[in-house]
Amino acid sequence: MQEKKWLVYLALILAMIFWAFSFVWVKEVYLVYGPLTTVLFRLVIASVLLLAFALLSGKIVKIERRDYGTFVLLSFFEPFLYFMGESYGLMYVSSTVGAIIVATIPLFSPIAASRFHGEKLSIRTFLGILLSFFGVSIVVLDNSFNLTASPLGIALEFLAVLSAIGYIVVLKKLAEKYNPTSIITYQNILGIIYFLPLWLAFEYRDFTTVPFDFPAFAGILKLSLFASCIAFIFYAHSVKKLGINSVNIFINIIPVFTAIFAWYILDEPLTLRKFIGIAVVITGLLLAQVKLKKRAEKIVAIQQDGGR
Repeated sequence: MQEKKWLVYLALILAMIFWAFSFVWVKEVYLVYGPLTTVLFRLVIASVLLLAFALLSGKIVKIERRDYGTFVLLSFFEPFLYFMGESYGLMYVSSTVGAIIVATIPLFSPIAASRFHGEKLSIRTFLGILLSFFGVSIVVLDNSFNLTASPLGIALEFLAVLSAIGYIVVLKKLAEKYNPTSIITYQNILGIIYFLPLWLAFEYRDFTTVPFDFPAFAGILKLSLFASCIAFIFYAHSVKKLGINSVNIFINIIPVFTAIFAWYILDEPLTLRKFIGIAVVITGLLLAQVKLKKRAEKIVAIQQDGGR
């Protein structure tokens, strides 16, 4: 029996909601635990769950020896460098600002493809990038062109964006040989290896001296289960049923959901200026994504999963 289409759309919307909530859950966890603790335990739990899913579904593919170095480099960009930028950035900027900046990642994929893989950069994409930057500026600048958000936080969030670009460049080679489930599982496991020494050096002592806080740890569990696992499964299923073009339209509403959730849960201000900026960013994203090349579908799908 053919699956009802509304169920597919429901799964897709839930994935967007979970990813939007992730920017809020991180803030809740930071009330007790540091960024390294948050990311490390998120990766450990998500890796166990994804590995179990991959083994049970038979979707895990063994890494060929000649690809070891490529996977190490891939994991350096994401999750390591990506989460270093995003996680530390969220210590200085609001959930909404972080979500808006991270939402510009799909815009830079064509630039990376043009520079490193010889793919043509269209005028439509270039205009979309400019428009989205204008939208980000509306949110982070006031009428006098002064920053309303921390420069350090903004820089760190854009570090996450740049690391995602590096990730996409490296990913193209692997996407032809390995399925998304295998790539995400392996990169998360390697990410644990990257983060573990830093956690032992900088946050282990604090983690062992702070009394266990269930609400904060529950936030890590929600990040692992909903944002890094269930959202990934729902998203991959939706791509299979609807195609990447249709799915990417929904990805653009993540900053809107984040702004609403952050206002309701974290009491972040929800202003008209913020919504105008979000609308401009989304318009730029849509302009750049109207015509996505079919040969890039697998790369974009994996990149979206890995960055959450």
